[in-house]
Order: sequence, then structure tokens, then C-alpha cells
Amino acid sequence: MKSEWSKSSYSPNTGNCVEARSATGGAQLRDSKYPRHATLVLPASEWTSLLATVVGCARG
Repeated sequence: MKSEWSKSSYSPNTGNCVEARSATGGAQLRDSKYPRHATLVLPASEWTSLLATVVGCARG
């Protein structure tokens, strides 16, 4: 993952997206509509678990 904020290529250009970037020991998430508001910091293990869950749900 990049250290700059990025969003999924699957996200529409409506501004209703979650952006992510790498952080020391994990990842940070934020709402793209409110980029100056709070961010959610996840340890690497929780970020990996979240991604596995999202990918599993997308596959059905």
C-alpha cells in the first residue's frame, strides 16, 4: 500500500469513498468526503483481516 491516500479503482467519482494509506505498523482510513476529519488507524493484523473479509464478501 502507498503512503499517499488512495481509493479503490472500483469506487465511483461521487465522493462517497473510503481512502486508505499505509501507516507505521498498519493502515489509516478516512472518508473521502471529509478528508480533514478523523482517521481510523488499524494495526496490520486488523487491516489484513478487514481486507480478507471484504474480498470474501465480494466473492460471495
